[in-house]
Amino acid sequence: LLSCRAFFWLVSLLLSSLIWFITVKASDPQDEPLQKGLLIFGVMFSVLLQEAFRFLYYKLLRKAIEGLVALSEDGCSPISIQQMAYAVAGVGFGLMSGAFSMINLLADTLGPGTVGIHGDSQLYFLTSAFMTLVLIFLHTFWGILFFHGCEHRCWWEITAVVVMHLAVSGSTFCNPLYMGSLVPSYLLMATTATWAYLLSGGSAQNLRRFLLCKS
Repeated sequence: LLSCRAFFWLVSLLLSSLIWFITVKASDPQDEPLQKGLLIFGVMFSVLLQEAFRFLYYKLLRKAIEGLVALSEDGCSPISIQQMAYAVAGVGFGLMSGAFSMINLLADTLGPGTVGIHGDSQLYFLTSAFMTLVLIFLHTFWGILFFHGCEHRCWWEITAVVVMHLAVSGSTFCNPLYMGSLVPSYLLMATTATWAYLLSGGSAQNLRRFLLCKS
C-alpha cells in the first residue's frame, strides 16, 4: 500500500510536469516574466494535482477496507483508516516526495559550477536538505488531517491542507532568501504536528507519560 501511494504521487508529478513542459515549449523562451509565471503556475498546479490524487487514494483505500471487512472472520478491518492515513498515505507520500527532491539535489552536486561563487548563499545544499525534511513531515501530517476531513466530512480540514500545501510551495519562491521559506515551513510543521496529534486521539497527558516512560 505504501508503494502504491508513492506511485500515485509519481503519477501526479508526471502529469503536472507534462503540462508544464508543453506550456513552456508553446511559449516564448526569451520572455523571462512569462517563463517565471509559467513556473509558478506549474508549481501551483502540481500541488492541486497532488491533493486530487490524495483524495483519489483515500477513495481507493476506503474500498480496500470494505473488502478487508468482508473477508475477515470478525467483521473488522485489520488496519484502521487512521493507521492508513499515517503509515501508508502520509509516509508514502512524504518519502517519495523527499526521495525525488534528493535525487534532483544530488544531480546538481555533480556540477559544473561552485555554489556561491558569484556571491550567492553557500547554504543551498544544507537548506535544501532541511526543506526536504520538513516536507516529508508535513506530508505525513497532512495525510492524517486530509483523511480525517474525508472521514468526518470536515471539508474545511481538507481545504486547510490544500492551502497549507500551496503556502509552503509558494514560500520557496522567496529563495535564495532561505529564511523566508524555512522558518514559516517549520513553524507550520509544528502547528500541523500538534493538530494531527490531537486528531489522532493524543493528549497532553499521554505525551507526558510517553516522555516520562510511564505506562
